[in-house]
Amino acid sequence: MEKVNITIDGIKVAVDKGTTVLQAARQIGIRIPTLCHLEGINKPASCRVCVVEVGPRLLASCALKAEEGMNIKTNTQRVREARRAVVQLILSNHKGDCTTCPRNGKCELQSIANELNIREVKYEGEISKSEIDMSSLSIVRDNEKCVLCGRCISVCSDVQTVNAIGWSNRGFDTKVEPAYGKLLGETVCTNCGQCILVCPVGALHEKENIKDVWKAISDDDKYVVVQTAPAVRVGLGEEFDIPVGNRVTGKMVAALRKLGFDNVFDTDFAADLTIMEEGTELLKRLEKGENLPLMTSCCPGWVKFVEHNYPDMLDNLSTCKSPHEMEGAMIKSYFAQKMNIDPAKIVVVSIMPCVAKKFEGEREELSYNGLKDVDIVLTTRELAQMIKEAGIDFANLEDEKFDNPLGESTGAAVIFGTTGGVAEAALRTIFEITSGKELEEIDYEVVRGIEGIKEAEIELPNGKKVSAVVAHGLGNARKVLDMVKSGEKNYEFIEVMACPGGCVNGGGQPFLLDKEETDVKIERARAIYEEDKALPIRKSHKNPYIKQIYDEFLGEPNSHKSHEYLHTHYVKREKF
Repeated sequence: MEKVNITIDGIKVAVDKGTTVLQAARQIGIRIPTLCHLEGINKPASCRVCVVEVGPRLLASCALKAEEGMNIKTNTQRVREARRAVVQLILSNHKGDCTTCPRNGKCELQSIANELNIREVKYEGEISKSEIDMSSLSIVRDNEKCVLCGRCISVCSDVQTVNAIGWSNRGFDTKVEPAYGKLLGETVCTNCGQCILVCPVGALHEKENIKDVWKAISDDDKYVVVQTAPAVRVGLGEEFDIPVGNRVTGKMVAALRKLGFDNVFDTDFAADLTIMEEGTELLKRLEKGENLPLMTSCCPGWVKFVEHNYPDMLDNLSTCKSPHEMEGAMIKSYFAQKMNIDPAKIVVVSIMPCVAKKFEGEREELSYNGLKDVDIVLTTRELAQMIKEAGIDFANLEDEKFDNPLGESTGAAVIFGTTGGVAEAALRTIFEITSGKELEEIDYEVVRGIEGIKEAEIELPNGKKVSAVVAHGLGNARKVLDMVKSGEKNYEFIEVMACPGGCVNGGGQPFLLDKEETDVKIERARAIYEEDKALPIRKSHKNPYIKQIYDEFLGEPNSHKSHEYLHTHYVKREKF
């Protein structure tokens, strides 16, 4: 690679040709503030917060390519005054309710304003007015906080290829919104929440359900049960200044008990249940040669994406409910019977790394005898807020364990939290079911990693070869399905997670102001695999409580009773 020599703040550095000044500065530890820029996703150079001085000119460093002999200054009086003026102009058209904003303390605009020592807004005038869009079951849009950075548009259109939102109008009337003046809940939005993660301010946030949970806990007539998804345990600690990539499973369980939940269960138990149901379903489809490829159905954002964009492939989706919905169904049936509790009095709360689960929880298809499987869904961020409200010293809690029978899980269930995890967990079990032999090497490295699309061909003991593909991010999912439909590729098993990196990078996970300094997908996934290796049982079918629930209640995987409680159907949705 050809190099160019430049000087930044007196430091000489050689960088690859094509490197931006912003990238070059980061390589040598010089921080330049940015607001609209998001590496690899959004590079519009529209906010101008990242200006630097090059000779007589002030230029946006995120779009400025390094050239031989260039002398760049990032910290002159002129640069600081320009950045302050830019941020003050942005603040002049920004709703100033910082103390009550969901992003307070994690807002990039707020952080930059503090860095630049802005204590007043010099510019006064008319402020853009918009109604708050509450139409979505998962996501709230507040355009009066929007800074027109375009990050949400880029991630929705370029990464996810959903195109639920875009630019409208011009000049002072410019807005980010769905086409034709529609509300977000009326669009093809999959509720993945990636727009929330990349929004630098509070213009996008999850629809909060904390008050509903406090109300249920305070109701003596209710029996309130909570369950937690695998990715929550590797993200929650970040809200309490625990470094990225640390597991806080035991502290999380202890905190949930302190909050007042009657039982604390692990969604991982139902992930093991999912493997039993979905693995058996795959083997039956392979035997009959019907509805292949089988596509996983654990991710509600992905399911809604198929319903909108590929309705002709709905029969390819596994009929299995997602793990937390399965767990909810078992809590209100199997567990209720064992404990002699009226299911109507049980409130199931799911703690998820995902905002699409809020939408999923309201689907009519996910209920039984008029009772929803899951009553309330909270994100990882919402759980952290509850813990803070309760004054719990999270970092110093003693570790506690989940309750049984729906709290025991295996390493196979834990890895559901990262891309490739469902496929790997399924392969561990399918191999042993078909062979009756113990699988010695259970780490399927071929489906791990953050490549957007990963292919694998697994040979089963009966000689059958299963062609599998793992995709994360809906843009990659679209590529896979288009290849299947065109006949270019022929798979028998497809795993998709809507969020890049999988659930560890879900739309409900903690915000990180320095997200470009740390690849959270890699660090959180590493913690997931560490928990997998630390558990004594790493295969779903070896979970003793899974065996028990089939012996006592379900009969066998894919039985009539299993389908009654654990399986569902999907609906065709309009594409536009």
